[in-house]
Amino acid sequence: MSRDAVDHALGSLNDDRDRIASALLDLENHPGYQLVKGTRLAGATRRRWEEAEARLLLLWRLFDAYQRVLDTAGELRARQSKPADATLRELSALLEGPSVELPLDEIPLEKRTLLGPTSERCTLDAAVERMTTVYGEVIDLVSAVNAAWEQLLGPLDEAEEGWREGARLAQSLETGRDAELDRIGRELAAAGQIVRTDPLALVRDGRADTSRLDQARADLDKVRAGLAEAARVRERYEQRVAAIGTSLARLDAVLDEARTAYRTVQVKIASPGVNEPHDPVPVLRERLDALAALHGSGRWPELADGVADLESTVAAAIDQATRARTLIAGLLERRDELRGRLDAYRVKAARLGFAEHHDLIRLHEEAGALLWTAPCDLQQSTVVLAQYQRVLRSLETGTD
Repeated sequence: MSRDAVDHALGSLNDDRDRIASALLDLENHPGYQLVKGTRLAGATRRRWEEAEARLLLLWRLFDAYQRVLDTAGELRARQSKPADATLRELSALLEGPSVELPLDEIPLEKRTLLGPTSERCTLDAAVERMTTVYGEVIDLVSAVNAAWEQLLGPLDEAEEGWREGARLAQSLETGRDAELDRIGRELAAAGQIVRTDPLALVRDGRADTSRLDQARADLDKVRAGLAEAARVRERYEQRVAAIGTSLARLDAVLDEARTAYRTVQVKIASPGVNEPHDPVPVLRERLDALAALHGSGRWPELADGVADLESTVAAAIDQATRARTLIAGLLERRDELRGRLDAYRVKAARLGFAEHHDLIRLHEEAGALLWTAPCDLQQSTVVLAQYQRVLRSLETGTD
């Protein structure tokens, strides 16, 4: 190498050394690196971190060897303003030849002997490549751990706060320990231990698996909702019970209307095909009365379940009774509708001049007998009325 080439190479290599030193210091001062380093890791994350730390130690030792070569070259160059050929050859060997002695840990197995590793050297450029590779490995690991924590710690914090809120609710109800809340607490403690010490164990295809935490949060939402409802029932027990009583009275009234309509239908409609509505009110009133015992003993979660279930059951019974009433009353409405249609057809026949047509007279008499006789045969009345309509239509269109 010429003197100018040596000076240029030294300047460039010194700049590289400064950048490498700065990058290594930045890495060790980085919050993510410090967090990983300061955490008591476990499992796969610990094993990978120990490997990375060992590699980083080798990187620093390799950097020291790299720096010693540059220092030696710099000192050698500084001795002479115009170095002799022998000095230039020596500088060239340092700057371009295998001058960096590798740490013993870096020497491959095939280069070792029975008496121990023999020294091996590489060029400055090769040393930079090795350091770059190790640096990238450490950066990748720190980034992977921090990315996993970013994805896991938020859901974990939410779940743990949800559990604490549930515990406060349970304590306020003074009902003792909640078995489901305890189970979720144990699950969260186990999951939290993994998240905080071995986050990489939860990484799948580059992304942290939060399903365990998501399930815990879903279970907590259900438990907290139940406890919150228990607290509401405790505070508004009298109002809720009164509302159920009002609903039962409404159910009784709807059932009474349905039973009255049923008795009428039994007399006026032949083969109605409907059953008398079942009366669940006595059983439901017993369930309502039984809530008092739960209230008196302060069993709030059970009381909340009982109140909610009874409210739902009563509402369903009202719907069923209303449908039954509508179905039964609909039979009488159907009879009245058929009567109205027969009268309308008769008026239309008279307007068209067919009032004395023998088929229409016969069908009118037959339909009238069916519709105004108790019990009324709705099925046969519908058939006869349809025949009347067909005959009238054929007369109207001249197709008879």
